[in-house]
Amino acid sequence: MTRLFLIRHGEPEAAWGGAVDDPGLSQAGHAQAEAAAAALVERGPLAILSSPMRRCRETAAPFERRTGGASHVEQRVSEVVAPVGVTDRRSWLRQNFPWDPGAARRRWSEVDPALRMWRDSVVSWALGVDRDAAVFSHFIAINALASTAMRSEETIVCVPGYASITEFEVRDGAIELVQLGESMVRGEVR
Repeated sequence: MTRLFLIRHGEPEAAWGGAVDDPGLSQAGHAQAEAAAAALVERGPLAILSSPMRRCRETAAPFERRTGGASHVEQRVSEVVAPVGVTDRRSWLRQNFPWDPGAARRRWSEVDPALRMWRDSVVSWALGVDRDAAVFSHFIAINALASTAMRSEETIVCVPGYASITEFEVRDGAIELVQLGESMVRGEVR
């Protein structure tokens, strides 16, 4: 059995898909990262994996300092990629992955095949991890694993808050949800 702790990045200084392609953390995001690091230290020795995006690497940094470890950058847990030609990524994200309370959920079977392939690569990666790990990732990637673990076809099954920790177990070739992280307080995914 392998334990995976998926940590959503802390609050970024700017919205993804806005004027800044790869924002770092806001002041609040740095504090959230410190709190997540303190909680993770109690989970035992963990490999450290991070999306290449700056907000994830900055969220991982306090845990690296506390443990003396270094992150391995893992592209497969990065942000979901919008198709070429999409100029308003935030609208595209909200259209394919509606997360607002009361919004009609989309099913994986209803989204572009490239998005299903992306989800499958996240799931395949998780099934192949062979040691307990802290994984610093993104809202949609966490949902890709959570929907698989919950045997749901919905693209959004949880709304992880900034620097929340969602725990999964990989055993017998399947992903199991142990515990969802804290949910978002505000409705904007950044």
